[in-house]
Amino acid sequence: MKKFVMAALGGIATATIVTTQVAGPLIAQEAENSASVYEQLDLFGDIFERIRGQYVEEVESSDLIEAAINGMLTSLDPHSSYLSPDDAADMRVQTRGEFGGLGIEVTQEEGFVKVVSPIDGTPADQAGVEAGDFITHVDGESVLGLNLDEAVDMMRGPVGSEIIITIVREGEVEPFDVTIVRDTIKLTAVRTRTEGDTVVLRVTTFNDQTSPGLEDGIREQVEEAGGIENVNGFVLDMRNNPGGLLTEAIRVSDFFLDKGEIVSTRGRDPEDGDRFNATPGDLAQGKPIVVLINGGSASASEIVAGALQDHRRAIVVGTKSFGKGSVQTVMPLRGDGAMRLTTARYYTPSGRSIQALGVSPDIIVEQPRPAEITEEEEENARSRSEADLRGSLNNDSLSEDEVQQIEADRARAEQAAELREEDYQLAYAIDILTGLNALGPVE
Repeated sequence: MKKFVMAALGGIATATIVTTQVAGPLIAQEAENSASVYEQLDLFGDIFERIRGQYVEEVESSDLIEAAINGMLTSLDPHSSYLSPDDAADMRVQTRGEFGGLGIEVTQEEGFVKVVSPIDGTPADQAGVEAGDFITHVDGESVLGLNLDEAVDMMRGPVGSEIIITIVREGEVEPFDVTIVRDTIKLTAVRTRTEGDTVVLRVTTFNDQTSPGLEDGIREQVEEAGGIENVNGFVLDMRNNPGGLLTEAIRVSDFFLDKGEIVSTRGRDPEDGDRFNATPGDLAQGKPIVVLINGGSASASEIVAGALQDHRRAIVVGTKSFGKGSVQTVMPLRGDGAMRLTTARYYTPSGRSIQALGVSPDIIVEQPRPAEITEEEEENARSRSEADLRGSLNNDSLSEDEVQQIEADRARAEQAAELREEDYQLAYAIDILTGLNALGPVE
């Protein structure tokens, strides 16, 4: 027994010695790192005082500190930044759906401002600004070398004032100027309508209005159709949707899913990760769904598209999305300012990270640019049939009701053809739902 006790005590003593030997260098390294941090902070203080005392012009101390904070944050990634009290107030207004500006969501790439997407019906959208455009100058002044907040500040101004932005666009040989008149931007988060037997759900952003607007819109369109049995499916159009609130993306996804994971977030600490799951209930009542996306679909819209795609609840059509797969947390700071900090990446139910890769559509459909057609070409393009020939025989084998049905079907087909001219991607999505409906349920 005495030998056993001695062996146990010996083991404890040995463990204590080993621990002390390992911990010593770690403590020394930690102390060295702390000393290095304090040295850097002292260096910052020295530079700050020299600028205040010796710069050619007098500068506000608060401006210097704010610039230093913003520089620290923007060095991390394009989406982390400092929000001054005014910027923080503007952001709170934007999430409620009304603010002043041009109506574009932007990011920064290679030193220039890149348009993520124009917002439907805004001055920028009406002026022809497109997702993927690079803004190089504002009113003749270059934005190269400015951080994103500084570039955005250059584009701000009173409602009704004019701004000229210089754009570089893929496929265009030379940069070109676009004149825009600033206006109050009123975001209509959701617009719904029916095309034939298909309910089209246009979601332009994810703010406080999105989920209630979508829920009401679905119910209204189904009621107008005379019931879900008269609807062949839904098109969820999220093209040029720059994203918004994560909570709204989760709610919208949940509208069409009965169960399973919607999205997960993972930060630096694995314990900080979250998983969000669907709850029972499908507003589409099992009807097929086509999701439309393009290069202007980002963030929250990618969460919805990825969730419905992974659960095989929807067919995703269009072009590859933007690829913003990071989560920003807005943290209030003293003095009414705030800090927007990237704190996590999000993953689709299958474990895909969308960061920099985007959501790839199941069916890639480009939106063709409209071509100018002369009147002569349009006249030659019109097809002629037997019925156009003078003296052609009438078809007397059909009843009047059958003729009316054929004419109604032809009118729907012509309406679909007109939609292809206006919006080829949307027409393609509706064609998919029409085809699925024609096949009927799979036994």
